Amino acid sequence: MLALLFRSRVSLEAEILVLRHQLNIQRRHLPKRLAFSDMDRLIFVGLYRLVPNTIKALTIVKPETVIGWHRAGFSLYWRRKSRRRCGRPIVPLEIRRLIREVSIANPLWGAPRIHGELLKLGIDVGQTSVAKYTARRRGSPSQGWKTFLRDHADGMVAMDLFVVPTISFRLLYGLLIMGHGRRQILWLGVTAYSRADWIANQLTEASGWEQTPRYLIRDRDRAYGEIFVRRVRSIGIRDRPTSPRSPWQNAYAERLIGSIRRECVDHIVVFGERHLRHVQLSYMDYYNATRTHLSLNKDAPLPRGAERAGTIVCRPILGGLHHQYARI
Repeated sequence: MLALLFRSRVSLEAEILVLRHQLNIQRRHLPKRLAFSDMDRLIFVGLYRLVPNTIKALTIVKPETVIGWHRAGFSLYWRRKSRRRCGRPIVPLEIRRLIREVSIANPLWGAPRIHGELLKLGIDVGQTSVAKYTARRRGSPSQGWKTFLRDHADGMVAMDLFVVPTISFRLLYGLLIMGHGRRQILWLGVTAYSRADWIANQLTEASGWEQTPRYLIRDRDRAYGEIFVRRVRSIGIRDRPTSPRSPWQNAYAERLIGSIRRECVDHIVVFGERHLRHVQLSYMDYYNATRTHLSLNKDAPLPRGAERAGTIVCRPILGGLHHQYARI
């Protein structure tokens, strides 16, 4: 190759013509298909890679064949680069997603804690792999408002009064007491006269003297008189009346009263106080133990397990106004 640099162009072209003629004579006496070694293919591919125009000078092989050799070498190179090497096994995709979900749902947990939970679930994965797939956070790990409110909801109850007309056009008063933790109805009372001492006794019977809530949310109805306020303070409950004309501050109780009206008393003609008490107690059992709620991930206030075996039976509630489905 160094000697070719000092030769004249005429001599080089003459030598090229002689070599090409010799190749043509050789092709007439050789079989149509020639055998090439790997080194021959590598030389042709290398020359084509460096000087693409040299492909026009090929005579014993087609240009498409050289291009195919180049593509095959490209595939072989990257197949070798991306082959699976010895080392740690690949963590499955579902486990990686689980690690990320656990780290997002528990911002106070680190890789050792998440790794311990995975071991208890029967998932054998290294702690360094858990740290690798844990979600990265920019700020400090802190709880959200949703978690903060749920932490304080178990110690809060709400109460409210609602009116129900009877068949004789008399008005009966219903007293609702519910817990904020799982929206459970703690008490449903009925009376013809809403007095402060009666409301105080209902609250005492609903919560008792030992397991009393910490906070009580109510409106500023005149029925909650001085006797009621003294009873609440003596039990140790912190009374928190809502602002005037602000029913949204006691939204859980207002929403539950609406459910009682839409799902129960609006479809029933009430005969009297005893009848209304029986209907409300039946609805309370249905609401706490059977009815599913969107806010509880479609579960009941008293957790209701899934039944997967047995025959499905239907049990009417409130005379067929609602039904309960279960397996036996």
